[in-house]
Amino acid sequence: MQASEFRRAVAAAMSTVSSLGLAVDDAVVLHDSNKLTLRLLPCDVMARVAPVAHQVAQFEIELAQRLAESGCPVAALDPRVEPRVHEREGFAVTLWTYYEPVTHRESSPADYAGALERLHAGMRKLEVPTPRYTDRVEQAQQLVASRDRTPALADEDRELLGDTLRRLRRVIGERGGAEQLLHGEPHPGNVLTTKNGLLFIDFETCCRGPVEFDLAHAPEEVGEHYPGVNQDLLRECRILVLAMITAWRWDRGDQLPNGRQLGTEWLSQIRAALDSNGFDAHG
Repeated sequence: MQASEFRRAVAAAMSTVSSLGLAVDDAVVLHDSNKLTLRLLPCDVMARVAPVAHQVAQFEIELAQRLAESGCPVAALDPRVEPRVHEREGFAVTLWTYYEPVTHRESSPADYAGALERLHAGMRKLEVPTPRYTDRVEQAQQLVASRDRTPALADEDRELLGDTLRRLRRVIGERGGAEQLLHGEPHPGNVLTTKNGLLFIDFETCCRGPVEFDLAHAPEEVGEHYPGVNQDLLRECRILVLAMITAWRWDRGDQLPNGRQLGTEWLSQIRAALDSNGFDAHG
């Protein structure tokens, strides 16, 4: 979140929770990117805050509720307050249960795969209007094509990213595999290790696509434990996702700490992955 918005966002979250009758006198930052995630104390609420114009909070709340009702491994909304979006000072605030991290327990790739499989099973039962994964690929393509939005991206790297996104979008689409509702970004940063097992959070990037697209965000070992995976498709999705997240890092408005350094490292990884898998990005 922009530095100019940070203090206002924290204040909006604290005043929202206070107005609901919960005690709050401190805020601990858990995550700060396009959306700010806070642990509010002493009431122990997890607040997610974003500018009203840049959020899909109502969709996320409704989806999380439906998934929880069907027994999916997802983080719950805070049961002490009404499950809705609270708008204050230009920010949308949603309130969730805070789960104390279980640091002494490491989840295995099999645990991760099992939790994601259960999430996908629950998602298959829902009819929810969402974009396809290709819409997100197109957003990355538009970003790479815009020199105004990615002024620091070298011409050679711009060509590499653009060609990789275009080629893999076509190759994956031509496979014509089954598609379903997906989390969209089930990477380790969106998985909580709790005493109740692994729980998924952050459904704002929910989309439709092959399960391999979701698995491409998880550690490589997870894909070895997920049943019925098309390993060729998964390899293609991994490179596609790597190209997408690399594109975000070159956005001049990117707020991820060390984002530009990661973007440089990931460009090298894309070249290595294309070479080792025999892909020609220009094909």
